[in-house]
Amino acid sequence: MAFDAFRGVVPTRMDTKARVSIPSAFRDTLDNGMGGGMAGTQGRTRVVLVYGDPRRPFVAGYSLAGMDQLIGEIRSLPRGSRERRALERHMIALSATVEIDDDGRVVLPMPVREKLGLANGPAEVVFAGALDFFELWRKETYDAEMAERDRIESDLLENDDDILTLLSRGRSEG
Repeated sequence: MAFDAFRGVVPTRMDTKARVSIPSAFRDTLDNGMGGGMAGTQGRTRVVLVYGDPRRPFVAGYSLAGMDQLIGEIRSLPRGSRERRALERHMIALSATVEIDDDGRVVLPMPVREKLGLANGPAEVVFAGALDFFELWRKETYDAEMAERDRIESDLLENDDDILTLLSRGRSEG
C-alpha cells in the first residue's frame, strides 16, 4: 500500500506537563497515509514511541501500521536468535504507545523524557521526518548531530555531484 512519508524538520516545545504538539503534517500521515487501525479510545490516533537502543540519540515515532510492519520483520527472524532478542528488547519492550489528544498533542512518558535528557520543564524539541517513521530529538542534540553529519556526509560526494547520485550508488552496492 502506498503511503505518504514523514517529511520535514519541525522545531517545537515541550510544556511543563510534558506535552508536545505533533506537527500537523505528521498527524496527517499518521491519520491518513499509514494504513488503518490508528484509532485508540474515543477515536484518537495513537503513535508508538520507541526509546530503546542507547546508540540512537533520538526517539523513533511509528504509526500502528508502521509498527505492525516492523513487528512482522522481527517475527521473521528465528526465535531466540541474538538479532531477534535484541530487536524485541530495543524496539518492542522499550517503547510506549501514546494517544494524540484533540489538540494534536501527546504527553511524553518519563522513559522518553529520560532518553532525550528532558526535565519536566519547558524544553525545545525537534521532529524530523525519516520516511516511514519520525525522529524526536532534544533540540541541542539534534543541532549538534546534524552539524556532525554534514561534516561526515560531505565525504560522500565529490566536487559538485548532485545528492541524487547517491541513489544510483546505493543500488549498485546493494
